[in-house]
Amino acid sequence: MVAKKLFGTSGIRGLIGSEVTCELALNVGKSLAYYLGNEGTVVIGYDTRTTNKMLDQAICAGLLESGVNVVKIGMVPTPLVGYATEKLDADAGIMLTASHNPSPYNGIKLWNKNGMAYTSAQEAEIEKIYAEKSYISVSWDKIGSLSVNEEIKGRYVDDLVNMVDIKPGLKVVVDCASGAGSEISPLVFRKAGCEVTTLNSQPDGFFPGRNPEPNAENLQNLMKTVVAIGADLGIAHDGDADRMITVDENGNISPFDSLLALISKEFDGDVVTTVDAGLCMDESVNGRVFRTPVGDVNVAEVIIEKNAAFGGEPSGTWLHPDFCMCPDGILSGLRMAELVSNKGKLSELLSEIPSYPNIREKITCSKEAKVKVMENMEELLKGAFDDVKDINSIDGVRLTFEDDSWVLVRPSGTEDYIRITLESRDAERAEGIKDVCVKIINENL
Repeated sequence: MVAKKLFGTSGIRGLIGSEVTCELALNVGKSLAYYLGNEGTVVIGYDTRTTNKMLDQAICAGLLESGVNVVKIGMVPTPLVGYATEKLDADAGIMLTASHNPSPYNGIKLWNKNGMAYTSAQEAEIEKIYAEKSYISVSWDKIGSLSVNEEIKGRYVDDLVNMVDIKPGLKVVVDCASGAGSEISPLVFRKAGCEVTTLNSQPDGFFPGRNPEPNAENLQNLMKTVVAIGADLGIAHDGDADRMITVDENGNISPFDSLLALISKEFDGDVVTTVDAGLCMDESVNGRVFRTPVGDVNVAEVIIEKNAAFGGEPSGTWLHPDFCMCPDGILSGLRMAELVSNKGKLSELLSEIPSYPNIREKITCSKEAKVKVMENMEELLKGAFDDVKDINSIDGVRLTFEDDSWVLVRPSGTEDYIRITLESRDAERAEGIKDVCVKIINENL
């Protein structure tokens, strides 16, 4: 039995020293090698965190010791690892990142040869190998080889630029949070024809300019800069650049759900999103909308299953199956720039998307307490409201009410929180639902 679950909704993630260590990285490397049959090739990249080279050496040693070849691509955005894994015909990819978490955190995310993240079933197999220590070392003459590939970055940049058609001169401010997109993202926008101003685009694992989580609190400088220089658009990435959030020409951060609905409208065909996405998705998309548990790999699995045209989470994690099955915040930003370039001001485009009062709340809750808090959550929530129309429990508990209001209560897969996400056509009703949910959760902590 596995005493403590390694993988959350986005790979392994935790505090360096207590939860994520070199020993863990070494043994995850050995476990992945065993899963691959102690042969093949793995691509490894990492973001700007100060602990990444340490973990890179450890996980690389585990793979080499177990007979697997390693191709290092250095400090790169997460989407480049997915892209490189596919383009270099590798058997797996590894990205060392804790995404939007602060500097003391780090993590490990695994990628399939088609550029898609490892599924929960695959992660469970890796975890079983890790827990049972069933990995093996190969003899001295079967040790894996180590190489470095710099060329793949250039291919990625060129392929991204060729995905869009942006009218020259669009003024864009790119805020990379001093993360993994710092070098490549501004370059890509310039090559695509944009006039680029950068913020926080010097790689720095201390994230001195802002926290890597791209939200309104952390994007104040971006919002002000867009207005100050008269830019058409602001683009913000998280720590590993698999996410993207926009700021419109008036300096307003775009509502997450509305932004996802706006880009989803551009695709002919079905769209996949998560249980925390709002009503505007159903009211905007041309095809069908499929909902999955939170996590980009869940979205990816259903995109493949349904042959969907596009998929994404309200968090700004968008998947572009016409390019790669890895979430790509740089391509997401390019596509928003293309939209603004060809169709007009972002504020006006977003105003056409139905918008309703939407609340996102988080309540601090330890990993250990999450199970207890969620144990009877469905019954408690159902008993607290008398107009429940539908209950969805694929990820936490989502209630839909007779007036189409909805609330989702779920444990975070990456942080020590219980998250409440809800939406209603009436602001007072939204606040009322939130208050009831907060009370129920606090009483069960």
